[in-house]
Amino acid sequence: MKRRSLLTFLALGPFFAHVHAQPKTMKGIKDMEDNWKSLLAPGTPVPSATEELKLSKDEWKKRLQGQAYAVLREEDTERAGTSPLNAEKRPGVFVCAGCGLPLFTSEMKYESGTGWPSFFTTIPGAMKTKTDYKIIYPRTEYHCARCGGHHGHLFDDGPAPTGKRYCNNGVALKFIPKDAKA
Repeated sequence: MKRRSLLTFLALGPFFAHVHAQPKTMKGIKDMEDNWKSLLAPGTPVPSATEELKLSKDEWKKRLQGQAYAVLREEDTERAGTSPLNAEKRPGVFVCAGCGLPLFTSEMKYESGTGWPSFFTTIPGAMKTKTDYKIIYPRTEYHCARCGGHHGHLFDDGPAPTGKRYCNNGVALKFIPKDAKA
């Protein structure tokens, strides 16, 4: 029995270490949001959310492949559990796959058990929202503030203290590790 407990601890230890690293107060969340650039790889270009990127449908199709185009430009949803970003745990920044705008940091990510990368807050100014009635029931949909690309839906079942879950399609994101070379 002791061996099983040890194996369970070794398997789940990194998960719980990540969970316990989450800020417990709104001041901690604010500090995380204000200091997001500390997780940005040196030399990484950072577009401004106020520099709108507008492209034609054909230009978007050249820029984005398959499922990324369907999600970002046609508001599709990728199948749960298919994104390698779901398991991403390195320090770094998640940017919009459409335009490169930083949206989330690795500190904002948590394991929601839904099969999609989930975050409890965002980089300030990175997202815009609208109400979505596609399943008849109203949901809050969020989009990249720069290019308007669809990323996912916002729910009120996330961890304290925000209580938010930004449920993001992995194909709508690119991850830039903190130690990446620009």
